[in-house]
Amino acid sequence: MAKLSVRPPPPSSVAAPGAAAARKAGRAPASVHLAHAATARKRRRSFGRPINRKGLAVFTRQLATLVRAGMPILRSLEVLARQDKRPAFKSVIESIGDTIRSGGNFSDGLATHERVFDRLYVNMVKAGEAGGVLDTVLERLAVFMEKAQKIAGKVKAAMIYPVIIVCVATAIVSVLMVFVVPKFQDIFSGLLKGRSLPVLTQGLMNVSHFLKDHFLVALGGAAVAFVLWKFFARLKFGRRAIDWTLIHLPLLGDLFLKAAIARFTRTFGTLLASGVPILQALIITRDTSGNVHVANAINVVHDRVKEGDSVAKPLESTHIFPGMVTSMIEVGEETGALPDMLTRIADTYDEEVDNAVAGLTSIIEPVMIVFMAVVVGLIVVALFLPMVSIIQNLS
Repeated sequence: MAKLSVRPPPPSSVAAPGAAAARKAGRAPASVHLAHAATARKRRRSFGRPINRKGLAVFTRQLATLVRAGMPILRSLEVLARQDKRPAFKSVIESIGDTIRSGGNFSDGLATHERVFDRLYVNMVKAGEAGGVLDTVLERLAVFMEKAQKIAGKVKAAMIYPVIIVCVATAIVSVLMVFVVPKFQDIFSGLLKGRSLPVLTQGLMNVSHFLKDHFLVALGGAAVAFVLWKFFARLKFGRRAIDWTLIHLPLLGDLFLKAAIARFTRTFGTLLASGVPILQALIITRDTSGNVHVANAINVVHDRVKEGDSVAKPLESTHIFPGMVTSMIEVGEETGALPDMLTRIADTYDEEVDNAVAGLTSIIEPVMIVFMAVVVGLIVVALFLPMVSIIQNLS
């Protein structure tokens, strides 16, 4: 006996009667409501990023927790959108929910918001959907972003004290040069009776007069220098020069290189562990490396892997990555545990970056204090030298 196969009607044939019934009843169909909601959200969009990196890491952690607990992705997004207090990001979450309701995937909704979700985020989610392990991928994404924020937070915290010292020193020196030093010149001109000032004192007086009489010019010159620096950094040649300088600085170069290696290995390892193909993972890692020379090295690896080579050998030929890194990657390739090995390398270098930042913080504090003392001391000595000449004449 032949078996009869009963197929469900296509979605369009099911949705059409409902839409027609809605029209007969004088109501707009659901698709029209979704379109109106999307239009309203476009009107509510604000300029700039709707959410910062820290907020996105918190959102990813909350979403991973809800999905791992068994809640459907659409329901999870609705819960997070309802409790979010940021109108711009709430609109983004609701837009992703509309994409899923209209038949798209979660990754399709993420891809429409490039300002919020980068290629790494979208491709990891896409790999998780394809492999049926979205909860695991979201968990890895949350861990990845939290560790990146932890490193960035430590670097920012380490820079707070030096920045405060520089600002205070600049304010003190500016007040001395604009308001205090000019009064001493009037005193010296009356007591020295036409005799010339010492070289150091005369130089100090010239700088003081320039800052007092041409303060707006000095301020404008600083602004122009800043704009030119930003323009130079945007040029291809300028970006290469800056990135090369950063990884070759006498004291800070090793820190910047270790941070770049940690970022490369953690990003690459997270993508491979999530099921992203190796060539695509290398492209995403290259685009998010943060350093032109590291990106060029990854590009060399991509081309060689595309030809059938391994990762470790071309990586070693670039002379950017230390031998320990390439050796551990080679072992990971031979044992079939490359993602785990990359994560271990990232953990090791993250710890070294933490220790380096702590050591630099302990060195920077006394150096900044000594620098401030030297600057103020030079001003005091420059003002004291004419007093010695005056006392000698009086005696």
